[in-house]
Amino acid sequence: MSARRKEAARKAAAPPKLLVEERRRLIVEQVEAKGRVTVEELARRFGISAVTIRQDLEALARAGTVTRSHGGAIPAGPGTQDTPLTIKETRHHAQKRRIGEAAARLVQDGETIIIDSGTTTVEIARQLRQRRWNALTVITNALNIALELSGIAGVRVMMLGGLLRQTSYSLAGPDAEQALSRLSADRLFLGVDGLDPDVGVTTPDPLEASLNALMIRVSRQTVAVLDASKFGQRSLSVIAPLASLDLVISDTSAPDDYVQALEARNVTLKLV
Repeated sequence: MSARRKEAARKAAAPPKLLVEERRRLIVEQVEAKGRVTVEELARRFGISAVTIRQDLEALARAGTVTRSHGGAIPAGPGTQDTPLTIKETRHHAQKRRIGEAAARLVQDGETIIIDSGTTTVEIARQLRQRRWNALTVITNALNIALELSGIAGVRVMMLGGLLRQTSYSLAGPDAEQALSRLSADRLFLGVDGLDPDVGVTTPDPLEASLNALMIRVSRQTVAVLDASKFGQRSLSVIAPLASLDLVISDTSAPDDYVQALEARNVTLKLV
């Protein structure tokens, strides 16, 4: 076999190169599964240099997704993770899509709704795109959700101002709260990072938690949308107790003990 053919065969047998965000998502999954990884083993797994792996780990550490350790990384401490949206949106996607479909069916023509930032809430926006509207007003603090719904006939999008959170493409802070305080909505679709029966619903960012709490106050109905992996999780900032929720939409893999805990607190739960 000629040298050229050997090189062609080697390239054909080599695993396809991953996009940076996809590789980093897989790194996070391996850290969470094993409890600790080293630069050397990651470099071998992905077939790239140790320098590139160190850059990946530094970026993930800055995002709060992992904690750097000597020669590798360990999982981030509980309640501190603020995982980038590009990584979050690849997790439990089928469940999030079903939740988005169920939530979107609640929306009626003529309503004003708030769609919070998140990877489950963006699935609601994608479902709303597929329907015809005469008049629907959507208030959101999420850049990607605003883009999903822009240019659709009959849909008016109102963006809240504020400080941009790069990990979630969302806006929060005093300016966002001031804008929201002058509005009211029929229904809020709230994305959360954790739901604990004793604590309530939580998110990693204090500014976003404060804005979310105001969203609840200006809405006639609050619908929390979350995949089953969020049950039992606690993040840094408490948004509201369970009593503030009118409906929780999740998937059918929700643990029985949490289903019973919600029912005991008279929270309506819909599993899809």
